[in-house]
Order: sequence, then structure tokens, then C-alpha cells
Amino acid sequence: MPDLSSSKFTTESKTVTSTTAGASADVIYTVPNNHSAIVRYLLLSNGTNSTKKAYIQFYHKDDNDYHHLANGLSMAGHSLDSLSSQGSLNMHEGDKIVAYIETGMTLDVTISVEEYYDPNR
Repeated sequence: MPDLSSSKFTTESKTVTSTTAGASADVIYTVPNNHSAIVRYLLLSNGTNSTKKAYIQFYHKDDNDYHHLANGLSMAGHSLDSLSSQGSLNMHEGDKIVAYIETGMTLDVTISVEEYYDPNR
């Protein structure tokens, strides 16, 4: 059980260049050893002039599998999209958020998480 009495906030941001899913996608965030995390904010920014598709996946370490959070999200040129408006996502040690893009897209992804020490992980 995580220690909910204290937490640490972490923000990561990455420019995505990968055009391939799964293990070849760009890692945006990985939950550290002995921690659990709650995704509080996940923002996508299309820096391209035209409409392109973005892909965000959740890697679940427990089943060693990737699951789409955004599967071909069509984003107009120079637009933003927040995936965090739908609620929070709970993650555990080794879980990851990864991203990949349609060819020709410039995508920046920013994630903010609240990390909790979880000695049982």
C-alpha cells in the first residue's frame, strides 16, 4: 500500500519523434522503483501547420502490454489537447506513458504526476 501521507510532484516534457508503437515509442514518463503515481495532467501540443494524428499508450508492467489512451487522435495544426480532463490514471512501479506520431508531425507531450512511496512494489 502506498504511503499517502506524503507525495512528490513531477513534471516531464518530451518532443515526440517516434512513428512506431509499443517498445519503439518515445517514453514520456516511467514510474520509479518502489513508487506508485497518479497522472494529474497530460497535455499534447501539435506544433505542425496541418492536422496530424497522435498516439499515447500506457505500458502496464504487470501484464507486459501496451494499451492505447489516444489512438490516432486527430489534432488540428497548432492545437492543444488535454487527456487529463477525463480523470486521473493510477500507475505503479515500472508502468510507463509512451507516445508516437504520424509522420511529419511535431508533438510535444507534457505530463504531471503525483508520486507516492510504495515499499511493496
